[in-house]
Amino acid sequence: MKKFLLIIFVLLCIISNSVFAQISYDKTDFVPVYTVIDDAVYDIRYYSSYNFTGNKINGYNAPIAYMTKEGANALSKAADDLRKQGYRILIWDTYRPQKAVNNFVEWINNPNDEGDKSFFPNLAKSDLLKGKYIMSKSGHSRGSTVDLTLIKKDGSFVDMGGTFDLFSEISHPDYKKLTKEQKRNRKILHDAMIKAGFEGIDSEWWHFTLKNEPYPDTYFDFDIE
Repeated sequence: MKKFLLIIFVLLCIISNSVFAQISYDKTDFVPVYTVIDDAVYDIRYYSSYNFTGNKINGYNAPIAYMTKEGANALSKAADDLRKQGYRILIWDTYRPQKAVNNFVEWINNPNDEGDKSFFPNLAKSDLLKGKYIMSKSGHSRGSTVDLTLIKKDGSFVDMGGTFDLFSEISHPDYKKLTKEQKRNRKILHDAMIKAGFEGIDSEWWHFTLKNEPYPDTYFDFDIE
C-alpha cells in the first residue's frame, strides 16, 4: 500500500511539473525595452563571451533586451524615478531563453571548459550548480526579470561595490564591507525598483523580478533576435 501511494505521489509530481511549468515559444506579449525606455544603456553579456562561461550563450542572437509588456512598463516607471535623481539604467540581461539556461547547465557539466574564473574566483565550477548560483529554471525565462545597474546621465560609472554575475557574498545586497557610497548607490537602485513593483533577491544586488509577473508558471524559449 505504501509503495502504491509513493508511486501515485511521484506521478502527481510529474503531472504537476508539466502543467505548472510550461514551456512556450509565443513572444506576443514581449517588447524590446528600447521601445519603452529611450535612454537605457545595454551591455547584454550573454550575447558576448564576457560572462562566467567565457562563451556566447545559446539563444542570444542579438544584443536586445526583451521583457513582457507588464515588466517593461514597470521598468519604465523605475527609470523615470531614477532619471529624476540624475541616473540612467544600464541593462545586463532581461528575458533569457530556456535554451540559454540549459547552456549554462551543459557548461557546468563540461569538464573541458573552465569558463572565466574572474566571475567565481573562490568557487569550483561544480559549486555553481550545487550552491544554487545557477538553476535549471530561471525567473529570467518567465520574461519579467531584469539585471541592471545605475549609471550617471553622462554615462559615467556608479560604484555599486561589485560587478554583474560575480558569484560571491560581495554580490549580496546587504554585504557588510561596502563603503557608505556603495551602500547608498545600491539603496537608490533597490528603492526605485521596489517602488515600481519589483522585488529583489538576497544573493544579487542587480536582480529584480516583477512582483505580479504575468507568467509565473511559464518559461519561454524563443530566440532573442
